[in-house]
Amino acid sequence: MSFSYTASDLVPPFGSLSRCPPTLSIVVPCYNEEATLLPLVARLEQLSERLLARGLIVQPIELVLVDDGSHDHTWDVIKNAKTTFPVTGVKLSRNQGHQPALFAGLMQAKGEAVVSMDADLQDDPDAISEMVEAYLGGADVVYGVRASRRSDTWFKRWTAQQYYDLLKRLGVDLLPDHADFRLMSRKALKALSQFGETHLFMRALVRKLGFPSEIVTYNRAPRVAGDSKYTLRKMMELGFDGVTSFSVKPLRMIVFFGFTVAIVTFLFALFAVISWAMGHTMPGWTSIVLPLSLLGGVHLVALGVIGEYVGKIYEETKRRPRFIIDEVIGADSTMDGSRTGVQAIVRRT
Repeated sequence: MSFSYTASDLVPPFGSLSRCPPTLSIVVPCYNEEATLLPLVARLEQLSERLLARGLIVQPIELVLVDDGSHDHTWDVIKNAKTTFPVTGVKLSRNQGHQPALFAGLMQAKGEAVVSMDADLQDDPDAISEMVEAYLGGADVVYGVRASRRSDTWFKRWTAQQYYDLLKRLGVDLLPDHADFRLMSRKALKALSQFGETHLFMRALVRKLGFPSEIVTYNRAPRVAGDSKYTLRKMMELGFDGVTSFSVKPLRMIVFFGFTVAIVTFLFALFAVISWAMGHTMPGWTSIVLPLSLLGGVHLVALGVIGEYVGKIYEETKRRPRFIIDEVIGADSTMDGSRTGVQAIVRRT
């Protein structure tokens, strides 16, 4: 396959850039994605050739495919993939979830710049060219932000907007309409590997790094094949992780609400005493049951929120591994800790 380019397609002279063209890795977590992998590889082969022709990278891309405990033939497709660029396959021992699988791939990647994306091609591979250009300009993190979500249902768009607004009010630094489509430099990945929490919420963790960043917008496309593996339950679990891992405001809200209820209860008790002293008391079942029911409900909600935080503390203090790698295939696939972060995978993650 060949491509032709005009002078405007080429990158600016390297003297005007902050960095030289890098080696590039693309990390893709996969869970029951056998139907999407071949179209994904075909698109990335075209992308690799274009990036090489434009001088944006110095060698063909490395593709890191992480099998997150799939029940279909995803791992067989990964092992038998025929590509024009090197492919590293990482097989986890069981399904650990999207975020741990993504982290496993990031720590296994060898490129000087590493892009993470989903396997369903809803993240536009053509936007990676702009990400690499931003990297060459000095950005250590380049966020892929959806300019349009027309491929999503109305319910998903609405709930996503409400969620972003909620996290913003709770003080969580999150970029709206950004999921896990991003480019990170080797320096940013090394810093990311130092975060030791078990419950990963990468969208907010990466924002905490503080390195120079840029934004690249793209139009989110429909899935190339199959159905979304992010069920409503998984999205809600990820949402709870985002709140409880990066904000203590819900606990403070409980304290504030507790004081409010205590003041109202005190005023009600004062009113009852005054009424009794004046002989205006009216015995009634409602005046007893309603306050008790209200306080009981408030206590249960408060205990639930506190329990969520205590549960997170319980799981974090056990220091269990985020995932266990069963097998790694591909050129130079080792787990000896020779590269930054790989040793942490075997020992900690």
